[in-house]
Amino acid sequence: MTKRTLEKIITANPTSDGDGVKISRSLGSHALPQLDPFLLLDELGSDDAADYIGGFPPHPHRGFETVTYMLEGQMRHKDSAGNEGVIRAGGIQWMTAGSGIIHSEMPEQSEGTLWGFQLWINLPAAQKMRAPRYQEIESENIPEATGDFGTVRIMAGEVDGIDGAVTEIATQPTLLDLRLNANGEKTISLPKEHAALLYVYKGNLKVDGKTLNTQQLGQLSTGETVTISASDEGLGALLIAAAPLKEPI
Repeated sequence: MTKRTLEKIITANPTSDGDGVKISRSLGSHALPQLDPFLLLDELGSDDAADYIGGFPPHPHRGFETVTYMLEGQMRHKDSAGNEGVIRAGGIQWMTAGSGIIHSEMPEQSEGTLWGFQLWINLPAAQKMRAPRYQEIESENIPEATGDFGTVRIMAGEVDGIDGAVTEIATQPTLLDLRLNANGEKTISLPKEHAALLYVYKGNLKVDGKTLNTQQLGQLSTGETVTISASDEGLGALLIAAAPLKEPI
C-alpha cells in the first residue's frame, strides 16, 4: 500500500467575502488557486458578531457544488426556487448548483460563536446544466467511526466499512471531520489517484513526520492510505478528497 505524504503546506489567508464576513481562505488563494476538482476552501470562525453578522446576501452559483459544514452556530439558507432551511452545528449542506441558483446564507444568530467551512467542488462539463439539487444532513444523521483514536465524522466517502451521508456525487468525494484524541493516530484509505487535502482547524498533526498546524492546508501526494497523528492537544481537521475531472474550468 502506497502512503500519502504532505507535498505542499499553505497557511490560510485572512480576507472577507459576502457583506464583510471575515474568513480564512486556503484553497482559492494565490498560494493554491485550485486543485482539480476543488476550487475554494474557506473557514469562518468568530465569537464577535461584527465579523459575521452581514452574512452572504443573495448571490448566484452555477456549474459547481458548494459544501457548507458547520461546527458551531447556524446559518439560514434561502434560494430563488423557494427552498429554505437552517444549517445547524454539526450539519452539512451539499448544494449542486448545476444550471444555476440565486441563494443567500445568513447567520441565524446575533451573538455567540459562528464557526464553519465552505468548500467548492467543480462539476464535470456534462453535468454543469443539470437541475440544482440539495443534500441537507443534520448532525445526528452523519455516520461516525469511533475507537481509541477518537472519532471520524463521515460526511462523504467511507471509513472502516461505514459509508458517508452524502451520496451520488460525480467526483466520488471523501469529506471527513477527524476529531482525534491526544496523540491519537488514524490511517484512512483513499482511492489512489484522487486529489486530497488536509485542513487543520484545531491543534496540529503529523503525516510521515511533517507537521501541519492550525489554519494550515496540506496538499497530499497520491497514494492508497494516509496516516494522521495528533499532537498531545488532540486534533480537529478536515480530510477532503475527490476524483480529478481533467477538464478546463
